[in-house]
Amino acid sequence: MNTPSTTVSLHDFGNFLRDIWYFGLPSADLKPKQLKAKVILGEPILFGRTSDGTPFALRNLCPHRGIPLHYGHFEGDEVICPYHGWRFNRHGHCTLIPSLTSDSDVDPKQFGVLSYPVREAQGNLWIYMPAKERQTPEPALEVPLVPGFSATTQPQAVQKFIFPGHLDQVFINFMDPAHAPFVHGAWWWRTRGKLFEKAKTFDPSPYGFTMRRHPLLRKSWAHHILGGHPEVEIIYRLPGIRIETNYTDRHTFCFLITLTPINEHQTELTSIFYWTFPWLAPLKPLLAPFAREFINQDLRIVAKQSEGLAYNPPLTLIKEADNQAKWYYQIKREYAKAIQEGREFVNPMKTQVLRWR
Repeated sequence: MNTPSTTVSLHDFGNFLRDIWYFGLPSADLKPKQLKAKVILGEPILFGRTSDGTPFALRNLCPHRGIPLHYGHFEGDEVICPYHGWRFNRHGHCTLIPSLTSDSDVDPKQFGVLSYPVREAQGNLWIYMPAKERQTPEPALEVPLVPGFSATTQPQAVQKFIFPGHLDQVFINFMDPAHAPFVHGAWWWRTRGKLFEKAKTFDPSPYGFTMRRHPLLRKSWAHHILGGHPEVEIIYRLPGIRIETNYTDRHTFCFLITLTPINEHQTELTSIFYWTFPWLAPLKPLLAPFAREFINQDLRIVAKQSEGLAYNPPLTLIKEADNQAKWYYQIKREYAKAIQEGREFVNPMKTQVLRWR
């Protein structure tokens, strides 16, 4: 992991991790008695919420003729297939087949659709994607939480993007410290200029690693708005979660990025903002375009990178700026191996200092 350079191929953009929580959708996007269809890891997923507010997720295919269930509707707290009226509860159990006669020996309970564990916290719905196509008991693994905010905290703002790349490709972009002066140069962020040597301490943290909290030596325009003496901490966590928290003397501003793979070539990015600044809410209409443009700068560069990756070139990761990408691959491989072997995951990363320009 500490060699001068490492060569990887697109095969390292390997299978998606299983038996882990992925971001599903913002809680506010799913009202009671509402159905939402998504594709996650190449699987058709149906999100729903019962009349009492309980969220759930099912395989979005009727086992009878394969029609997507999101074309159906709720009746009571059951999803009704639009083709032949088969009914399914939130656990995926079939409760009624209308075409059966009173003397039929067919039991609807024999049929059902796959149900996925769902948890709701901090205004987000998380879905657990099992390693095998099976009904999964409630996982012991906790969903990712933004530190410093309660489980009932609601986001101040949410933005969504579709990146044309594999989750690994997109995630590595957001842990790459060397691209910022070239991709994100703007008057409202940081103008392009002389490169400075930086040194940051990184520690292992649950299912990933953390850039240790440190004072900001160079403030952007956005940081000047927050005021005080800002410090920043950045958490990177499997399967594709980045949590950047800015601390000032009295308040906190957090920028959560979640990556959910649609398939091998498309990744949904959701950026979610939390803050304790009471005066910041009225500025949301003004600040939202700047936040969206910042992510769009990454989107455009990843789209251009995808043109080159189509030729399957070998990729070179060098010390020190690319070490975070190396850690990610190592941690991902170790998690997949732990799941395969049925043992507890042990984070292979050790505390160390990285330097780059």
